[in-house]
Amino acid sequence: MQARYERASAGGPAVITDGFVLLAGLWLAVSPWTIHFAASAPDVRVSNLILGIAVAVVALGLTLMPQRMVRLSWATAVIGAWVVVSQWVIPQSGSSTGIVINNVITGSVILLLGVAAAMILTAGARSRRS
Repeated sequence: MQARYERASAGGPAVITDGFVLLAGLWLAVSPWTIHFAASAPDVRVSNLILGIAVAVVALGLTLMPQRMVRLSWATAVIGAWVVVSQWVIPQSGSSTGIVINNVITGSVILLLGVAAAMILTAGARSRRS
């Protein structure tokens, strides 16, 4: 079973997806300082930092031990959905269009990449069983 997951995760689409998940997580973590809303929306800053690091760690896990990360790739999709809605749920003192655009785009990308990573691992494991 482990060999099946390793073969599925070693393919081109899986490697590219894992790389993009890592980059999206890192971007989410540093975006409050890059877009300059770290001071005006401290709760969103903390949320983006923690969730960005979590997504990046899951991406590393997808690369290093994919057989254990299938469910966490689905959790990455849930994190992406939360990032999309978080700026309307978390109270902010200085809501700006930059925060909304950043979180909607980044959250959507993380959501789609999380679903893609889960589907790649699930399809790879399923095709190897047949």
